[in-house]
Amino acid sequence: MASTSPGYGITIRVEGPPSAQPVAEVTQAITSAGASITALDVVESFIDHVVIDVTCDAIDAEHAEAITAAIAQHPDLKVRKVSDRTFLLHLGGKIEIQSKVPLKTRDDLSRAYTPGVARISQAIALDPSDARRLTIKRNTVAVVTDGSAVLGLGNIGPAAALPVMEGKAALFKRFADVDAWPVCLDTQDVDEIVRTVQIIAPVYGGINLEDISAPRCFEVERRLRDLLDIPVFHDDQHGTAIVVLAALKSALKFVKKDLSKVKIVMSGAGAAGTAIARLLVASGATNIIGYDKDGLVNSHHDGDEEMRTWFVDNCSPHGFTGSISEAMVDADIFIGVSAPNVLKESDVAAMAPGSIVFALANPDPEIDPTIARKYAAVVATGRSDQPNQINNVLAFPGIFRGLLDGRITKITDAMLVAAADAIASCVSDDQLNANFIVPSVFDAQVVKKVAEAVRLVGKSS
Repeated sequence: MASTSPGYGITIRVEGPPSAQPVAEVTQAITSAGASITALDVVESFIDHVVIDVTCDAIDAEHAEAITAAIAQHPDLKVRKVSDRTFLLHLGGKIEIQSKVPLKTRDDLSRAYTPGVARISQAIALDPSDARRLTIKRNTVAVVTDGSAVLGLGNIGPAAALPVMEGKAALFKRFADVDAWPVCLDTQDVDEIVRTVQIIAPVYGGINLEDISAPRCFEVERRLRDLLDIPVFHDDQHGTAIVVLAALKSALKFVKKDLSKVKIVMSGAGAAGTAIARLLVASGATNIIGYDKDGLVNSHHDGDEEMRTWFVDNCSPHGFTGSISEAMVDADIFIGVSAPNVLKESDVAAMAPGSIVFALANPDPEIDPTIARKYAAVVATGRSDQPNQINNVLAFPGIFRGLLDGRITKITDAMLVAAADAIASCVSDDQLNANFIVPSVFDAQVVKKVAEAVRLVGKSS
């Protein structure tokens, strides 16, 4: 049975007579339905009725509805209210702006606004580089999307993408004290996206591109990097690649294998897959066999975008033309950034001893991790309810902290590899095991080490 998740947490308010033992009945109904009770409170208690609030985690929205229906079927119990805890958390949005300076007196206003602020504007007009020193630009990132490839939801548009971008901004602030703001664009035209970001760029110290579908994301990133004097980072590509490389370094250390000598099979050659392959090759990988929705990626097509061309030129297997099942025979590593159920149990069973499986499709991976663990030495997913979660929050906060602190304008592969090494270094030899190949996202040393690694590489380049 699938695992419950706080993302589907609900609080149910139930009323019933004391004689019906509502606490016991509700508890029984919820546990029988396979949900996890996280809190139970008696909010009213009288001679003739009792009111309780019970909070539980469900598997999905349908499961939450089924739990409520099961309680409502009891003849003596009445469901008064159901609150979805995730929706409650999002009421009014998740982020806000607040002033860093006091605005309590006329003197305060005179310095923060007119007439004093005019002096600051004049200073920046004379020396535009002062904008970084005297405005929010020094610590502010734009989280830019067109809503075309949001999480596992696809092309849902800019308004529906906004809650995700708010969450991203909240993570920036929580983990790296970077002020980020969602910029959700109501266009999916490459020229319009590029031009819009270009003309809003003076406000920001960096651009984080998010959830823009391939292959347009490649062109948007390339053109903005050429146009802007601030760093442009496509997290779906490079953030994922950094964390995969970090986790793989730890996993290879655990199974005592060398990246330059292993056979790697990849499912997914889009934005994330190609960026992962680039970092693997930059770190010494020599044998990568890649697949996309059309099969083996080993030949050029007319009109190929730059990234697919790179993949074919650098990763196409010499003379190999088989299926993914054939490629999995004696493979050391599988990395999936594609779709659910790409692999069969027999595919993982056919891998080399000490195999590594990264099944990262979300929410449903390329193979059930429980099945994969029957054969593979190390298994990682993109899910928070499984060990070894490949989570981009290990990378992007520290990346931008280092970019902003170092006043770095361009991002290089060397910085990305250095960031991966920094993340991997946060897992000590004493901690390393099959279920712990990446540090916790709440490990405070991660952001510090990643930021310092990026800053040092940027300073030396």
